[in-house]
Amino acid sequence: MTCSLPPSHSAPGNGHIEFPPLLDATLDELQSGLNAGHFTSVDLIQAYTARIEEVNSRLHAVNDINPDAVSIAAHYDTLRYSGNIIGPLHGIPVVIKDNIATADKMNNTAGSYALVGAEVPEDSTIAHKLRQAGAIILGKANLSQWSGARGEITQGWSAYGGQCIGAYYPDMDPDGSSSGSATAASVGLAWAALGTDTSGSIADPASKHNLVGIKPTMGLTSRYLVVPISEHQDTVGPMARTVKDAAYLLSAIAGSDKNDNYTSASPFGNRVPDYVAACKGKGLHGKRIGVPRHMLQLWPDYSTNYTLEVFDSALEVLRVQGAEIVDNIFLPGAADLLRSKYSPFVTGPDMMVNIPRYFSQLKTNPNNITTMIQLREFIQKDAREGYPEKNTASWDRGISRGYDNTSPVWWENYHAQAELAGPQGIAGAVKEHSLDAIVLPTGYASKLAAPLGNPVISVPVGRMPDDTPLEKNEFGTLNVKGPNQPLGLGFTGARFNEEVLIEIAYAFEQATMVRKTIIPHIQPKTELKDILEKIEYTNGNLEL
Repeated sequence: MTCSLPPSHSAPGNGHIEFPPLLDATLDELQSGLNAGHFTSVDLIQAYTARIEEVNSRLHAVNDINPDAVSIAAHYDTLRYSGNIIGPLHGIPVVIKDNIATADKMNNTAGSYALVGAEVPEDSTIAHKLRQAGAIILGKANLSQWSGARGEITQGWSAYGGQCIGAYYPDMDPDGSSSGSATAASVGLAWAALGTDTSGSIADPASKHNLVGIKPTMGLTSRYLVVPISEHQDTVGPMARTVKDAAYLLSAIAGSDKNDNYTSASPFGNRVPDYVAACKGKGLHGKRIGVPRHMLQLWPDYSTNYTLEVFDSALEVLRVQGAEIVDNIFLPGAADLLRSKYSPFVTGPDMMVNIPRYFSQLKTNPNNITTMIQLREFIQKDAREGYPEKNTASWDRGISRGYDNTSPVWWENYHAQAELAGPQGIAGAVKEHSLDAIVLPTGYASKLAAPLGNPVISVPVGRMPDDTPLEKNEFGTLNVKGPNQPLGLGFTGARFNEEVLIEIAYAFEQATMVRKTIIPHIQPKTELKDILEKIEYTNGNLEL
């Protein structure tokens, strides 16, 4: 039995067709091959699925594969053959973080058995927008359980998905809660991925996995039916291998949503800017970019002599490409933001309200969980959840505080943090120095941007040297540093200023082209040609 393929399908029997390597394949390359009939969306699904099966037992990047992916791809192939293209992502496989709900045969678990078998009333707005753009949701990516908000647990671990690791050096700590999305996109288990971010979980893992990550302004993308942490900081955004591909994905998911009233703050509504058009030459020319160099001394474990050298080299690239570097600007709120003076007292009480609200929206709630106390009780009693080794410290603290985000105490903390992040942070610096952006190593940019939901885009900038010693995490289980570890450069700026940040990031990317020089330690071998040769062989046997 063979796949049902449109007549436009052609295999590489003549040896003249060069297929893009899936480790680096861009949307333009994939769409060009699909439109030329060199391969089909069914071929893509089969190739990416084979790649997942090759490495997932080691990387634990993907929790579920969509059982309907092949049939959806076949339908899109038929539409393509008839000239009916749904959108810019027509027939392209993506993976999404396993906290973004889909009303299909896949679970939406946040990495926990508490949500296995739960059903949502409809697709999340993000999933709906992906389908409208023509994307095929290939699977759900692993994550730090409950987006890292349950307790003191290794990054990238979830009860449902196991321990995700990165692919660039042995036993690599995957960083940030969007760990599976980062690993999957970085080694080509799909064209691109979606992650979610509360305080760095898109840009930070993108930095460490040699990716472009765009953490959008909070309110640019909907959070409806996304398992939350904080309604005041959560956002959904793309993780891809190039700035242009991240821009394509952002364009597909951005826009207002009546089910998420925070999106009403967007000045664009559903007429979002053409983020792909922002990927143009000379995007750095005339841009004013601020450097709060004092921040690099506030986090000494993060900045080494080598990483500072890489950062200074990146600044020189920005200058050569026409940017005006405004060096040594000072952000009075930076120190308290970096040490999270108020953050736990903002996001924690949010979580006490926001997670129960998600449970209340379920069509099917198999464990009848409605409160944080009930959720904690389920986690602590179900042996699969790894308690007490994997604790519930964050929830314990939140419950013991005895207040949520309706309390005057919460508002005091929120406004105190907003002062640090706004007038004493990004907003104050942008206004005082007339800046288009602020540039820092990605981790610093994320800490600045998170409290008020400012955007961040991270771009590959380099890697750690081969003689870098492995350094264990606090649990002694994974390596948080090591040789070949990718490094990212982070750009942040005013809210809803993604278009300008993409211009800047694209110009920097094109001037450096770092990504392809950093090769993963672990990567799958299956390529499109392998799938097509298998089909050609099968068809040939059937004709005998």
